[in-house]
Amino acid sequence: MFRILLLGAGRSASSLIQYLLLHAPTEGWYLTVADVQAAHLAPVLAAHSEYARAVPFDVHDEARLEELVPQADIVISMLPALFHGAVARACVRHRRHLATASYVSEEIQALDAEAREVGITILMECGLDPGLDHMSAMQVLSAIRARGGQLMSFKSYCGGLLAPEAEADNPWKYKFTWNPRNVVLAGQSTAKFLENGHLRFIPYQHLFNRTETISVPGFGEFEGYANRDSLSYRAPYGLEHIPTMLRGTLRRPGYCAAWHALVRLGLTDDAVHLTNPATLPWRELVEAYLPTGPGDTAARVAEYLGLEPQGAVLQHLAWLELFTARPVGLANATPAQLLEKLLTEKWALHPQDRDMIVMQHQFEYELGGQLYGHTSSLVVLGDDAVHTAMAKTVGLPVGMAVRRLAQGKLAQRGIVIPTQAELYEPILAELEQDHGIRFVEEEHPLPTARRPVGSLSRYNAR
Repeated sequence: MFRILLLGAGRSASSLIQYLLLHAPTEGWYLTVADVQAAHLAPVLAAHSEYARAVPFDVHDEARLEELVPQADIVISMLPALFHGAVARACVRHRRHLATASYVSEEIQALDAEAREVGITILMECGLDPGLDHMSAMQVLSAIRARGGQLMSFKSYCGGLLAPEAEADNPWKYKFTWNPRNVVLAGQSTAKFLENGHLRFIPYQHLFNRTETISVPGFGEFEGYANRDSLSYRAPYGLEHIPTMLRGTLRRPGYCAAWHALVRLGLTDDAVHLTNPATLPWRELVEAYLPTGPGDTAARVAEYLGLEPQGAVLQHLAWLELFTARPVGLANATPAQLLEKLLTEKWALHPQDRDMIVMQHQFEYELGGQLYGHTSSLVVLGDDAVHTAMAKTVGLPVGMAVRRLAQGKLAQRGIVIPTQAELYEPILAELEQDHGIRFVEEEHPLPTARRPVGSLSRYNAR
């Protein structure tokens, strides 16, 4: 049997586990799922005991990691990203392949030569974003290049949101479908991108105040803000000389303005511990960030931030109970930790809630003297609060990539991301055929006046 070890069975792993169990009998796999709460997996694995088991695993137990990794042929890590380094080093030591849905960190990249030397593949960025974004973008880019098109602009947006019927009376129109801490700390490094041949930076304190409206057919409007370092994807995508390149995150209209207010208040700061009691009311915490003066907390926040007292942003903040006697519930914490605790309760998915993944790529290219726009849009709806759209779009691509690796259909060794056709073409085809996950493509001519200033030959994509 081919042995697969899955480390971590959190909220994004449900669809991955289903996929692995579905194919285990025909592929000859034996699956070990290792999780800190292994007991909760028993009902899922009970009908598959001949080729699957659950074992306890504490991510901080290095001896346990050293015990489990040599027992596998492929390791899949669905642990938080900060633990991938230790897992990758164990895989290199024991010559075991590794697959994850996370970004290639500097720590992981440093293992590339050693991984190639020992003959293993470290397959990264195979989830949603990163993952499906690479695969779908590369498929369109390859088709444009095959026709002789010259890429002028590439923008890519993705968001994990709520299905329209689940937005209800939540003005943020958002709940957690992945790591809450990552959401609270999102954007805290300067965003970098290209616009018409010019380098652009957006520091954290302005990030959520500079958004772009994105329309998705059938699902309305969204707002996108720039993600971290868009420039790092020029080389993997073969777009080293493209004049405009931006990757961003999607939210429903109104979210970013309200989050910008939280940033300006200081409530997303994760650097300072407040030495506060757990009983501190949220109203008093907010007031501690305001200049002294008369009036209730909400009115003073509105005056301090220059907001409409009855406007949408104040309504978003009031819905979070920031102006009430509700206790923060955590002692000696950072503001970001207190905000995370509050949002984990306020933004929790209810059992009947369905989430929604929205992704859109926007391409502009020149062909035969005409400028064209091409839009590639994906919307995926979850089934319920367990079998979420996030779990589908993160877990299924990982499982499909692992399946190809196990079948010997991926020969590349070292650090690999799914930008090559041998990975993305069969995965995208399987997602569409077996799971109904497909991108809707639209193309139309654009006014040539939109062409960036300068000689077109400077911007030819390879």
